[in-house]
Order: sequence, then structure tokens, then C-alpha cells
Amino acid sequence: MNAGIRGLVPVEHEKLEPCMDLTPREIDKLYVYQVAELARRRRDRGTKLNISEAQALVTEAILEAARDGKSVADCMELGKKVVTVDECMPGVRERITLLQVEATFPDGTKLVSCHDPIAG
Repeated sequence: MNAGIRGLVPVEHEKLEPCMDLTPREIDKLYVYQVAELARRRRDRGTKLNISEAQALVTEAILEAARDGKSVADCMELGKKVVTVDECMPGVRERITLLQVEATFPDGTKLVSCHDPIAG
């Protein structure tokens, strides 16, 4: 038996259990970080971002700023500087008028609301 194949660890013969016990929130954050990485690669190639990619980049920036100890106000302002309208497909700016991120700060979890996050 090979331990760790496809993220699973053998426990008994023919029985596999997950080797990580992630909460739904942690799984959601992993999705955000994965889409943000894809968006960064596409943006670096000059490909215009779609709605999900733009949201992921802004969300990731807010999550990381919160983790670094920035204030809620700082996170709200940062969210408006991550993606520009020129980096997005037509209509993306108009479709993302509010982005709300539940971020973990040193003193607990807070909701960060970023209005009009795509810079014009």
C-alpha cells in the first residue's frame, strides 16, 4: 500500500480515509486560492479576467491582508486596488458591485464589504 495516494491514507485493507479533515470554510478558501492563482497566470498572459477570476483575486488579497493584521478599513480599500477594469472582460465591473469576504483577523473573524471592487 502507498500512503497518501490521491490524498488518501490506507487505514484497513481496501478502506481509505481522507488524510486531512478540512472544514467547509477551509475548502472554500482553497477554491478561492486556486482560482486566484489561475487568474494571476491568465492576467500575466494578457488574458481578460472573468467574474470568478476577478472575485477570487480580490477575495484572496483581502484574506491575506486580514491574516497580516491589517484593519477592516485597510482591507476594504485594498480590495479596490487589486483588479482594474482594463484587466477584465466587458461587463465584469458592472456585475461585481459588492464583494463580501469573511476574513480572519488577529482578533477574530469579521465581514469585509468591498463596494465596487473593480478599479476604473
